[in-house]
Amino acid sequence: MRLGWAWCARRAIRQHVVVPRRRLSTPTATQELSKTRNIGIIAHIDAGKTTTTERMLYYSGHTRRIGDVDEGSTVTDFLPAERARGITIQSAAITFHWPPLSAQAAAQSSSLPTLPRSLSPHNINLIDTPGHADFTFEVLRSLRVLDGAVCILDGVAGVEAQTEKVWTQAGHYAIPRIIFVNKLDRAGAAFSRTVKEIGVRLHGWPAVCQIPWWKGGNGDFIGVGDVINLRGLLWEGASDGSQIRPFSMQDLERTDIGFAGEIKKARVALVELLSEHDDGMVELFLEHDEDHLAIPGIEILESLRRAVLHPSQTVIPVFAGASFRNIGVQPLLDAVVDLLPSAQERPDPEISLSGKTSTLSQLLSGTDQQLQVTKTKRPGDVKLLTACALAFKVVNDPKRGILVYVRVYSGSLDKGCILYNTNLEVAERAPRLLKMYANDAVEVDSIPSGQIGVITGLKHARTGDTLIVYRGSNVKTQPPAPLDSLQLRPIHVPPPVFFTSIEPHSLSEQKHVMESLAILLREDPSLHLSVDEESGQTHLAGMGDLHLEIARDRLLSELKAKARIGKIEIGYREALTTPTSPYTYMLDRLIAGKPAKAGITASVTPLDELAEEATHGNPFTTVYKTEDGNTISISHPTLPKDEPSSHKSLPPHLSLPTILSAIHAGCSAALARGPLNSYPLASTAISIALDPTTHIFPETTGAALSSAARSAVANSLRTANETNSNVLMEPVMLVTVFVHESSLGAVVQDLSSSRGGHVLSLDSTSSSPSSSNSEHEPLRIDPTKIYTPPDPFSSSSARSGEGGEMDNQRQIVARVPLKEMVGYLNHLRALTGGRGTFVMGVDGFERMGGQRQKEVLEGRG
Repeated sequence: MRLGWAWCARRAIRQHVVVPRRRLSTPTATQELSKTRNIGIIAHIDAGKTTTTERMLYYSGHTRRIGDVDEGSTVTDFLPAERARGITIQSAAITFHWPPLSAQAAAQSSSLPTLPRSLSPHNINLIDTPGHADFTFEVLRSLRVLDGAVCILDGVAGVEAQTEKVWTQAGHYAIPRIIFVNKLDRAGAAFSRTVKEIGVRLHGWPAVCQIPWWKGGNGDFIGVGDVINLRGLLWEGASDGSQIRPFSMQDLERTDIGFAGEIKKARVALVELLSEHDDGMVELFLEHDEDHLAIPGIEILESLRRAVLHPSQTVIPVFAGASFRNIGVQPLLDAVVDLLPSAQERPDPEISLSGKTSTLSQLLSGTDQQLQVTKTKRPGDVKLLTACALAFKVVNDPKRGILVYVRVYSGSLDKGCILYNTNLEVAERAPRLLKMYANDAVEVDSIPSGQIGVITGLKHARTGDTLIVYRGSNVKTQPPAPLDSLQLRPIHVPPPVFFTSIEPHSLSEQKHVMESLAILLREDPSLHLSVDEESGQTHLAGMGDLHLEIARDRLLSELKAKARIGKIEIGYREALTTPTSPYTYMLDRLIAGKPAKAGITASVTPLDELAEEATHGNPFTTVYKTEDGNTISISHPTLPKDEPSSHKSLPPHLSLPTILSAIHAGCSAALARGPLNSYPLASTAISIALDPTTHIFPETTGAALSSAARSAVANSLRTANETNSNVLMEPVMLVTVFVHESSLGAVVQDLSSSRGGHVLSLDSTSSSPSSSNSEHEPLRIDPTKIYTPPDPFSSSSARSGEGGEMDNQRQIVARVPLKEMVGYLNHLRALTGGRGTFVMGVDGFERMGGQRQKEVLEGRG
């Protein structure tokens, strides 16, 4: 044990030696999955994610200099818009090794297998995610493929609004997380207060693994106290943070006895906390005669790892540092390797197959009884699957073209293999495979299971698509059932709430503008494009004003599209107020020069007036639901879904799935433009009656059915609006505001009176209800039971240990119309002296009152 930690100390204080990039970049032929970490950096905006990532790259030997966000010289923020604004817009993937590859590390790790994992080189795939609320979808699609995450907190601001949101999102995917409290070198930093906020706001027990080391007890931030290994780490000498001087407890007791005593208190608290959540720690505690300090550090690490990998993860390891000052990053990298899981230790990915849910391993092993092959499937077809991957991101690179980022979940993707896209039902070859280092890349021959890589040259793949490889694959053939329906859990795309108009400068520029828009939409599925056929105007919708502003800048600057961009507006919805009788539309005209004939009977009803029907499992009814709360119910009483052989009344070139897909497309197109003011419809139920004997003819095609459905639904919508005018629905946001006690009254008054919001709750962040074991409620933590070291710069009430430092923090939860939240941040800062923060998300759409609707319509001119 002493030899191992002595070697670890020597590695921590060694001079930084830069290894040639090519040597580090080239992956081994057989990469060990157990020595791979797929991690993400998540946090509120401006917490220091990109700054921390730059230090990780530097200390791992990947870069020769430390990039700076303010200078625009960072590796991961390489887009012009990112460097101009100093924020992260796109997630960036980087691969590096920690510790850096070296013969010494490899030899040491092989001869001492019981030492911490961080003494053996591990391959780390790191994703730096955005922190701005407008780019929540960018975070979601990155979380989908991660095995672990590092959450970075601003030591001055504490747990901020967006931090809570991304923490909850990571919890939704059951991603193990550790926390790094950053910026402890800044005036006003409060490690103790931040740790208590972790317990209260993130609903877990903070396990303090490091405590800040202040010079002289109340001076500059100079290092950390390592609670796990009972030592102090002092950053001194080199300005790049590469020289770390370790202090044993004996050394500290001679030079800084107060700090040594606090490390011992922290070790006692850490062992006590782990004993409550890990039976192995209880046994160790008894084996060492109930001496908290006698338990070896390696055993503490293993107990922490078990707690972090527990599905509920109620224990949250907390580390300290200041990335800008180059303090604390190397121990954080050790913690990533020691505590966060490999792909082998993660739950099996969820899949859907022929409409049934299961897991990938159950599919491959054939142990899931729900996936038994039916009479429409051949036995053994699932055993043909050789690889399965998820395309979680698509990027248009100006030099390399379209880059499709993939996470491989089983098998291996090889160069030149045939990939079948189960979402789009197309197959294409993978000409080149890359390992990405932000905007740099190295070509590889294969991407094995558990790894993240990039495929170039794909023409169809989009974000969220499932890509499979099967034996005997061919670009011109489909895989056998049920493999053709295999899909990994998709990424939910929230509805857009802002939109802007786009008009090409001339007809000659229209093709280039539409091609550029197609590239943007393929990259970012949270952008939506619609075309008003009557006016010919193109609308681009997104998640926020900054989101659309970035898309506009990229369209004009990077993609060189010549177009006029309108002002950014809120995306309202329309809703019916009265139902209509069934209306039959008969289409009989030429489409693409060929005769087309089809009929559809449709009726529309306000959804809140529609009684729910028992359609689940009904073979004669197919129901679709849209993101705006609409339902499309297609009745086909003579065409049962589960008996294709009985569909003798259909023409040979038509099948029931083709007919349903065409009708669904036509109805969705009609719902996209309402009759009142051309806003999309919401909360509307469409009923379609399909009779093959009167609606389908030998000339009927899918395009004819889609066009007939669109015309029938559009006519019904116009009839409903003429009978009783539609009403507008506005997006209502669920807003969470964090303010100090002194500003509470002014903020509540502004939200409820000036902005027409409804305050739902006023919660003090220092509230300490008893812990809850409910599966549906977050764990409630009493901050007075959380160990924290004293903050040298806090008030006397804060040092009392009674949670006084958090009494002045309040949380307001309210529902406010989006229109009233545009530009709210500047107003909130004015009300709170610059200290208030907030985060919001779409809570739904609500009908507007007559006066508000009149103001909106008059504002549109």
